Amino acid sequence: MNKTLGNVFKGDKVIWMVFFFLCIISVVEVFSASSELTYKGGSYWAPMLKHIGILLLGIFFMVVTLNIQCRYFKLLTPFLLIISLVTLVWVVVAGSATNGAQRWISFFGMQFQPSEIAKGTLVLATAQILSAMQTDKGADKNAFKYVLWTSAIFIVLIAKENFSTAVLLGAVLVMMMIIGRVPMRQIGMLMGVVMLVAVGALSFIMLVGHENEAVDANRTLTEKRIPAGAQTEKKEGASSFLFHRADTWKGRVLTFVNNRDIKPSEVDLDKDAQTAHANIAIASSKVIGKGPGNSEERDFLSQAFSDFIYAIIIEELGIAGAVFVALLYIILLFRTGNIAMRCENNFPAFLAMGLALLLVTQALFNMCVAVGLVPVTGQPLPLISKGGTSSMINCIYIGAILSVSRSAKKKKDAGRQPEVQQAVEDSLSAKA
Repeated sequence: MNKTLGNVFKGDKVIWMVFFFLCIISVVEVFSASSELTYKGGSYWAPMLKHIGILLLGIFFMVVTLNIQCRYFKLLTPFLLIISLVTLVWVVVAGSATNGAQRWISFFGMQFQPSEIAKGTLVLATAQILSAMQTDKGADKNAFKYVLWTSAIFIVLIAKENFSTAVLLGAVLVMMMIIGRVPMRQIGMLMGVVMLVAVGALSFIMLVGHENEAVDANRTLTEKRIPAGAQTEKKEGASSFLFHRADTWKGRVLTFVNNRDIKPSEVDLDKDAQTAHANIAIASSKVIGKGPGNSEERDFLSQAFSDFIYAIIIEELGIAGAVFVALLYIILLFRTGNIAMRCENNFPAFLAMGLALLLVTQALFNMCVAVGLVPVTGQPLPLISKGGTSSMINCIYIGAILSVSRSAKKKKDAGRQPEVQQAVEDSLSAKA
């Protein structure tokens, strides 16, 4: 029995433990936060059972992925780049609009977000470029150019409909280049250009976006009660084909910039409903939480099972639950760093760290949105929020990290205690 389990649960056991804790929290909190879907679907169990089914399918793909030798991932890079590019262009031209954003495409009856595939693909491609161009003094200066050329077109295509995902992905790639020892002068120049582009883009959004429509766009779907996944018509007239999201972006910026402490009696729950109800959920937790399944704001908070599930976690599990969830992601990042440090070759190390950074950075975005530290971004909480494509892809990311922990060639001194390693070095020095 133990041997059978060992054949299934291969790889780093700490990563497995973190993954299962996140899955357990996900099932409990999605079940609790899906009251809106329960009301609209007429079934109390259907949302949770569907979510469990997606998680089980994700675990299957994860087990398949972890059993693949990590060196073979390189063979997938060109195919995934082509698939990502084709699907991103497809979604721009003929994608399905959901909640005002054209992010989905249907393929053989299955609906998915190409950006989820593109994120992992760019991390894989960047890891391969950085590993192939390492020298004794760090990455060759041409590595920066190749990473930029490879990622620029994908990030631009993603940014049109999902700006926050493009920003997140760009930040992860920059962190990977820092880890890959790309010359800081090049990274500094890139940051300067990015800042100039960001200022220009923000100015353009504030000019093009219509303030009244921006406010309406940022009221979310609480008032309209549009179910997640429902297709909505693309708005014409006020917004062009390229910048029809300008109103929404402007609304989110204005809401965040104009945020101020006001009396509870003065809160407008029709305007800025997500932020207001998220704050109510956090404040009503009273530190210790109301207990699993006892959330009240889940009935009023749009996307409570997805974008704002962290607020529901705080409401039900209190500060301790919020800290525990954040700690799980921190453990995932540091444990993956430990795995990467033991790798003898650069590619698996860069790949594992890139995927961990992708998951943890997205989690940080989501948690900061829930507590009001950054504008609303629409990023789900990885491995916890209810989702289809994102949940399965995130499971595959974990599988790739486990594959690295299992199959990547280890350094000769990996796993030795410092005292033992020092004794070996002293012995070799004495013989010399």
